[in-house]
Amino acid sequence: MYDNILFPTDGSDGANEALEHALELAETHDSTIHVLSVVDSTYLGSAAAEATTIESLQEQTEAVVDETVDDITDHGADVVAERRMGDPYEEIIDYAETEGIDMIVMGTHGRSGLDRYLLGSVTEKVVRTADMPVLTVRLSEAES
Repeated sequence: MYDNILFPTDGSDGANEALEHALELAETHDSTIHVLSVVDSTYLGSAAAEATTIESLQEQTEAVVDETVDDITDHGADVVAERRMGDPYEEIIDYAETEGIDMIVMGTHGRSGLDRYLLGSVTEKVVRTADMPVLTVRLSEAES
């Protein structure tokens, strides 16, 4: 039923909590977990600052993906890793559609009110636009 599970991550506590759910689903359904991390290029500024910022963000993304892949491998699940640059929610949807993803599992920071309105919510946009089921995992009170 869920042969391919997409796990978008930014390395946050919310994403790490969602990983536990992705691992359980993968074990139950003998699924492959696709790890996707996106460098958000929508807020980058001047060309000089941008080069340094992009390089730094790409290094952070590499570290997050490598650590996540190690965690998944340690649990015995099959894993595919992808790193992209762009608008995170667009890249998540594009990857899910082109790679035949059956379910997306992702964390949410639990923002509400003005924070969510001003910052937007990648998770909310994915939930509204994805053609496949999306399991959202809210950061528990103990973790926040």
